[in-house]
Amino acid sequence: MPRVLSAVSESFPIAGTFTISRGSKTQAEVILCTVAESGRVGRGECVPYKRYGETMESVAETIESARRAIEGGASRIELLELMPAGAARNAVDCALWDLEAKISGAQAWRSLGTAHPTPLETAYTLSLGTPEAMASQARANAHRPLLKVKIGGDNDIARIRAVTGSAPRSRIILDANEGWTDANIEENLAAAADLGIALIEQPLPAGADRILGRIPHPVPICADESVHGAGDLDQLKGLYDAVNIKLDKSGGLTAALELRNRARELGFQVMVGCMVGTSLAMAPAVLLAQGAEYVDLDGPLLLARDRSPSLVYEGSVVSPPLPELWG
Repeated sequence: MPRVLSAVSESFPIAGTFTISRGSKTQAEVILCTVAESGRVGRGECVPYKRYGETMESVAETIESARRAIEGGASRIELLELMPAGAARNAVDCALWDLEAKISGAQAWRSLGTAHPTPLETAYTLSLGTPEAMASQARANAHRPLLKVKIGGDNDIARIRAVTGSAPRSRIILDANEGWTDANIEENLAAAADLGIALIEQPLPAGADRILGRIPHPVPICADESVHGAGDLDQLKGLYDAVNIKLDKSGGLTAALELRNRARELGFQVMVGCMVGTSLAMAPAVLLAQGAEYVDLDGPLLLARDRSPSLVYEGSVVSPPLPELWG
């Protein structure tokens, strides 16, 4: 039977409001891609991201533009040339991984050449807000071993103090989402080091981060918006200590595996992160995150409603996906 491609837009409510330095959202807008063949259906999910010029419509159009090749039997490797890196390719790539697993009867992790995947400890994200509001969020989640804290504006040192004081036993990652400047980065880094911060994500705008090669790193610095694929890594040496790999940036699990392996060759620490999506979006990333120094796959924990079946979270520990969900 020939392949059949489908892509539909879906919306999942966020529990409350999710805020970063670039704005707030109350819904997770995702695209579900399915590829059916030989009586089996593979699924993948992506989250279009405005920061990278993506909309729900543009991502759907990109998937549609590759329909003939995909339905004609294009492989995951051929997708790397057929489609640009980004959310659209991610949805198709992950659907093909899932389809291959369903047709072969062998779980996707076996194709990675690694050991059986194990549960992972994920960060839990706190939204950007006033120091008082962020202290309240931190107190409510102080039982979690790893918190990721959205910052990136005026008064960030007060926010950092509020969070660390309210969750003293938690390791903390700061995510500035490109919100710091050359004028304040050294002061902010020093304060973060004094307060025991474990890692800082993308403090400066992508492409305007050369100062990172000239200043001390009292806290390790992780590239997020500055890294999309393996080809970006050489120019990040000496600027960053770690890289945040997201399937929606790299354009799927196939490209993300290449990025992860090259990052390790070059000595970067690895974080595997996510956009705010459902368990279907996180499932392939759980395989990618095996052995990563930092895992940030809490998307479903931020939703008021997830897919069913879903990933299993016990506190901040997420288990590998069951085949009924993906892979």
